[in-house]
Amino acid sequence: MQQELTELLPGLRRFAYSLTGSMPDADDLLQSTVERLLARDRPDDADLTKWAFRVCRNVWIDECRARKVRREAAEKPELSDGQVINGEHHTTQQIEWSRVDAAMAELPQDQRQIISLVAIQGLPYKVVADILEVPKGTVMSRLARARAALSEALAPAAGMRTES
Repeated sequence: MQQELTELLPGLRRFAYSLTGSMPDADDLLQSTVERLLARDRPDDADLTKWAFRVCRNVWIDECRARKVRREAAEKPELSDGQVINGEHHTTQQIEWSRVDAAMAELPQDQRQIISLVAIQGLPYKVVADILEVPKGTVMSRLARARAALSEALAPAAGMRTES
């Protein structure tokens, strides 16, 4: 299993980045995912790839829920009195990547997951459907909506470049 898991790490890392939008957060998510994979026995009938991506997604969902609870607690004046919250600002050197990242961030999470698994990871629709536990048709329709949304989000700047 360790050899198979080692081969999956680059793909899992890209998937984690597509979920988080931040390399430090993606690395943390990847570490948590690998810890969970190694701490638990793989189900007998589970394909390691599908299981690993599903675990990564579930760890991210847990993290999002925890962040929401922490954010709500931090917004209470009695808890944040005298504290300064300095958010992390992630910048990229390539303008196109930052535009794509911003457009991806605007997608609903279900569409972002689908486009990451299909377009970035190159997984077949059936495998993605198994990972996300949804019908194959749902994968296809979410992917179509995600692609349309990205196309629309990225089109205005492309149109401005051709006009000038």
